[in-house]
Formats: sequence, C-alpha cells, structure tokens
Amino acid sequence: MTEEQMTDNGRPEQPVRLSIVTTVTEGIRVVTLAGEIDYNSSGQLRQALDVTGTARPRTVIDMCRVTFMDSSGINLLIGAHQDTTAAGGWLRLAAPTDAVLRVLQLVGVDQLIDCHPTRNQALAH
Repeated sequence: MTEEQMTDNGRPEQPVRLSIVTTVTEGIRVVTLAGEIDYNSSGQLRQALDVTGTARPRTVIDMCRVTFMDSSGINLLIGAHQDTTAAGGWLRLAAPTDAVLRVLQLVGVDQLIDCHPTRNQALAH
C-alpha cells in the first residue's frame, strides 16, 4: 500500500463506495452514479431515486462509472422502476459498464427497464 492510500491515523483509506450526482436535462432527471452499488450504498441511492410527490417523473440513471452492483442494486432498480411507472413516468438506464450489464442481463432487468448504450440515447427515446 502506498503512502497516499493511508489516512493520517495510519489506517487504510476506505474506498469511495458510491457517488451520486443529480442534474436535470430538458426536464429529465439524470442521476449519474460512480462506484459500487451494494447494501451499504442502497439507502443513499434509494433517496436519490425517490419520486414521491412527483407527477410523471422521467429519470435516466447514468451507470457508465458503476464498477459493481449486487442484488441490493437490482432490487433497488426494480423498486424505482415500479414507483416511477406507478407515478405515470418512466425510468431508463444508460451506459452500464460490461460487468453491470452482465448482471442486468442475467437477472432480466434489461427486459424490464429500458437500457441504452449511451446517456444521449436514453435521453432521446
């Protein structure tokens, strides 16, 4: 381990688990994720995807920098899709990494939620 990876107290630095940045493009909420989606980050992501009180929400989740996703992430995406659809809106996934796309395909989430190769394509459809 290099010196740069150590904190001041000499312990290894904890990796950044999940970064969430939310912006709006042409009335569509874009949630850009970076890092790992797992049990530890699921509460933070659940809050970011909450559509309570939003009429006809439209959301694109940009996954181009997601390095890992476990079953917590799968369940969260399914729940967010159901909530968004129930509110009269839609949820789309954009640019998942190969590892994440494989997980989405293995469990069939790519058949439930529209999945696009790029953010621009997700915004356009």
